[in-house]
Order: sequence, then structure tokens, then C-alpha cells
Amino acid sequence: MMGSAMSRRRLLQSAAGLAVGSGALALAGKNALAAAPKALDVTTRTIEVNGRAATVFALLDAAGKRGLAFVQGEPFYVRLGNRLTVPTLIHWHGLTPPSQQDGVPILSQAPIPGGGSYVYDFRLTESGTYWMHSHDGLDQTQKLMSAPLIIRSPQEQKRDEQEVVVMLNDFTFKDPMEILAGLQGRAQAAKPPGEPAGEAKGAGMSGMPMGSMNMGPMNIGGKGAGSMNMGASGGMAGMPGMARMDVNDIDFDAYLANERTLADPEVVSVERGGRVRLRLINGADSTNFFIDLGALEGELIAVDGHPIVPVRGRIFPAAMAQRLDIRLRLPAGGGAFPVLARREGDVEQTGIVLASKGAKVARIADKAGKKAGIVGLALEQRLRSKDPLPPRRADRTLEAVLGGDMKKYLWTINGAGYGKNKPLMVGLGERVEIVMQNATAMSHPMHLHGTVFQVVAINGRRFNGARRDTVMVPPKDTVTFAFEADNFGRWAFHCHNGYHMEAGMMTSVDYLGA
Repeated sequence: MMGSAMSRRRLLQSAAGLAVGSGALALAGKNALAAAPKALDVTTRTIEVNGRAATVFALLDAAGKRGLAFVQGEPFYVRLGNRLTVPTLIHWHGLTPPSQQDGVPILSQAPIPGGGSYVYDFRLTESGTYWMHSHDGLDQTQKLMSAPLIIRSPQEQKRDEQEVVVMLNDFTFKDPMEILAGLQGRAQAAKPPGEPAGEAKGAGMSGMPMGSMNMGPMNIGGKGAGSMNMGASGGMAGMPGMARMDVNDIDFDAYLANERTLADPEVVSVERGGRVRLRLINGADSTNFFIDLGALEGELIAVDGHPIVPVRGRIFPAAMAQRLDIRLRLPAGGGAFPVLARREGDVEQTGIVLASKGAKVARIADKAGKKAGIVGLALEQRLRSKDPLPPRRADRTLEAVLGGDMKKYLWTINGAGYGKNKPLMVGLGERVEIVMQNATAMSHPMHLHGTVFQVVAINGRRFNGARRDTVMVPPKDTVTFAFEADNFGRWAFHCHNGYHMEAGMMTSVDYLGA
């Protein structure tokens, strides 16, 4: 998704795709002469959403299962086959591949044309909960071109616990580019034919109600009520088209957990008194969630794939693109235990049910009795990495001002949209800090490709926070992260709200000489 460069990218795709061709290509890798690569196919399938058939995309392994799984230290040796008639490219979210295998059209590699394939070959050095998704437009990600990517350590494989992977998505029957055009107050731009075909029912938009923020109670980490940090000044004056905080600017047709709604949730069979590790992935394009464990209390043990000092609680925020690993101990008496994802600032919810043998599973409404709170930084300020960066002064400090115009629905970094803003330049071997200041009325989950960073300051207060690849920056707040510039290349840096990114909130972090 390339913001204002969308039309240019589409024009370039045909020529760029020729560089890939219809066969399998790869960089020369140490596994090129080893066993055959794992297969991952981009294809389509039909699911049921709200009683209606929906044709969506799929990322399926050789056994027809969604996503991929590895053991830490294995090679990421994968043949990505495009079974569609349109170009696509998949980004390995949270991994640190060579730049030219990162899956961002034009910036890192050419799109794979319909019928073509590409072989990826790099080493997996860390374990954790990751995911994969198209980086080739809202029309692909909103139709579920995403899947889990799990890397288990040898120690995790030996643990006596059941693993449950939950992927969250927001879903619309409407063409997402039509939604974006409506947000921007313009007619829908013509687009090339693609698949799957859109359906007639509209998603409906909230009309961008300014100042409709819900400040309901928010239990974070089991420590009682919290509140969103609005920054020192609190107001939003000075930004064109901005008022008080705006939360959800799109109402979707459905909110999915493992591609199902609460009308027919996935029921996972678990043992009485057993241990469960939840791997939760927020793959939504424009929705933050609160993970609500209900009657259970859990221990948050990792974020974005990286271990933290455990935090106990029943409700945890999950911003777009973030992942939470939560360890549970189920009651010895058994029962049915919903694990819900509640939409930020509203009543919609989705989820799964953990149920022991013989437990009665009651119907769960897809709307809660009250609105969820607002995802802020209260939990982020408490997180501490188990493997922090070694102490070192920054060699280079860069600024990223997150701006925009809500009325025009245009989003910027450092005053310009993607294609017009300047890359952030870094030098190989440097310790780099990026200071992100949000001058808009909406939160922005900011993601840097190819890099594991550490949150080191919030609103100027320094601390050794979590290692991540995506961090939320709420309105009027400033979040600083640090990283070692040790992965040479050009890396996308963008808001992971797909509609914000498509409307311009993206730039790149380029190594000098790349």
C-alpha cells in the first residue's frame, strides 16, 4: 500500500513484474541446493460471513492450512506461488530478511505476476509470533490476504502447554478503495480488475464523528481502571481538519477471529487444568482491540514476538499489527471460557471459546453491553524487555512528525505523503533513535520493516521498554524507539492502519549508500 503513489505503483507493476517472470526466482542462498522449499500459495476461497458467502484470498501451505510454522534456526526457505491472475507480494511482518526479500512492491522487490513464483531464502534467528500479509493494496489485505507465521524455539516445543493461535481481522463486503474514496470525499478511482470480486453490500462509514470518543473504564494488566494518555496539552488545536480525538472512522460488516464471527465461533477443545499459550495477532486494517479473557487471568509473556517481564491481567490492548502471547492456566473443574476481542471505543466484539470436554458453550452476542475503552500507552509504559538493547548513546536521532488532514483524509510523515516526503537516512552500524510525535486526532500504530526496535521513551520519560516492530502513538503523544542499524537496505516505515497508509502515512528508512 503506497499512499499517494498508488496510481504510479499500478503503472509500474506491469514493467516490474517482467523482472520476476512466470517461473521461480530467488537470490542465491545457502539453501538453494538443499531440500525443496516449503510451499506457500496465494489463492482464493469462499467463507461465510454473517450468513453470506464471501470470496476472499488465502495464504495456504502445502497441506492447505493457513500460514506457516518454523523452528528457530531453520531457514526461511519458501516458494511463494501466486495462483491469482493479478500481481501480489507478501511481507513477512516482524522478520528481518535481506531488504530485497521484504515483500514491499517497488521499494524492495518487484511484484510477483499472476501465475509466477519467488523463492525466499534467509535464516530465522529469533522465535516468536509473527504474521504475513500483502503489501500491495487495501483491496488485498481487506479481503484477508494475511496469515499467521509462527516460529517456535526448541524450548517452547518441549513445554507442556497447548498452543492456540488467534488471528483477528476486520471485514467489509464493500470495495475498500470505495470506502477510502468516500472518506476523502471523491469519486472512486478506476482500478484494474482483480480477484476476488466485490459484493454489493456496503460496509457503512461512521461519518468520522469528531469528538465522539468514549472514555470508558479500561483494565490494563489486571491493575484496575486506567485512562488514555492524551499528552500534556490535551487539546488538538492547530491541525487543519482536526478536532478532539477520533477513534473509529469506518464501521465494518464483521469482526473476525480465525475468520469466524461470534455467530459461529471457533470452539477449541482444552484440558481441565491445562496450560494454554494464546498467540494473538491483530491483523485488522483499521481496528484496535482489547483482548478480554473474561473469567480467566493470564500472563502476558511476549509482544510482537519478543519476551517481556510477565504482566498479569484479564484485559490487554492490541493495536493494529501487534501480537500478544498470553499464558493461561485453566481451572481444574473445566468449563467454557470465551476469549474476546472488543473493538476499541465501541460495542462490537469477536473471539473464540476455550472449552473442556462436556462443557456447555453458551451463545455470545457480537455486541457487548457497553463500549470498550481507548487503546493508549498505559500498558506500554509498564512493559520491560527480557532482552533489552545494550546501553549505548544514539549516534543519530531522527524526527517523524505524524500529521494529516481529517476532512480531506490525507495523512503525512514530516509534512508530506509517501512519494513526496524524504526518506529517513541512517548509517550502517549506528545506534539510531526515531522520535515520533503525533500531531493528529487519531492514533497511529507505526511499523518499521526489517528491524527489531526497543521503546525507550514516552513523552520524554526514558525507560527500557519492550522490543517490538509496531508501536502505537496516540494523539498528542511522543514515542521514541531505538534500534541497531545492522540490516542494510531500504525499509518501509508506515502507519499500520491500512487506510492511513494508503492515504499517505508512509516513508522509508534508507541506509546511506543503499
